[in-house]
This record gives sequence, structure tokens and C-alpha cells, in this order.
Amino acid sequence: MDVEMPANCTCFNLRKAARAVTRVYDEALKPSGLRATQFSLLGVVSNRGPVGMTELARALVMERTTLTRNLKPLMDQGFLQVVDGADRRQRPIAVTLRGRKAFDRALPLWHRAQAKFADGLGRSRWQDLLLGLDEAVKQAG
Repeated sequence: MDVEMPANCTCFNLRKAARAVTRVYDEALKPSGLRATQFSLLGVVSNRGPVGMTELARALVMERTTLTRNLKPLMDQGFLQVVDGADRRQRPIAVTLRGRKAFDRALPLWHRAQAKFADGLGRSRWQDLLLGLDEAVKQAG
């Protein structure tokens, strides 16, 4: 057994980085009352307009059951709502005015967290990191 495995394990290192980065964003967003995951969900739904669960889960690379759990608090707070789809089987999710206002209030806090990483890594390394993460998602898919 390779005792050093976690040191060079892609999964271990990505999850460790994700936890650390999420803590920074959660702390930055704390005054808004949103967590990083909630902010991201509001942003994706805002950008895509009313979006079906399958498309949203695919965009977030998230299991539908996990997505449903993450959507519930945002729906309970009135930030997201289910709207009528093209037919009765479709139940798209849309951002409410209240949700858009919450997102807009949190946006400057998010920009500060973004700048912390971009400035800390240097813009070029930061862009390379984002490209590398995109590629990791593609490789996993």
C-alpha cells in the first residue's frame, strides 16, 4: 500500500482545495446571509433564466438529489420558485425578485473573494487554474 497516495491523488487534492476555497467564499459572503453554494446556484439560475432540474444539475455537475437538497433552502426563503414549463412534466426553476436582490447584494462580497484569489495567485496563474479545473471536469465527464 502506498502511504503517500493522498499527496498525489487528484481527487484528494481537488476536494481539499475545494473545502479551503469554499471557506474563504463562505466567510466573504457571510454578511449577505448566503453561503457560497447558494450564491452559485442563484447565479447559475439567474444567468440561464428558468431552467429545468436536469439541465441545472448537468450545468453544476451535481446529482439531482443533491441539487434538490441545495435548492430547498433557497425556495423556502423565496429566492427561487418553480414556474410553469412548456408542458406539465416540466417544472423549471427561476429566480424571484427577492432572490435577484439577495444575489445583487452579495455580488460585491463575491468580487472581493475573487480578487483575493486572482491577486494572490497572480492573474495568469489564476486563469491557468480556472482552465485546468474546466479541463478536469471535462476529463471526469
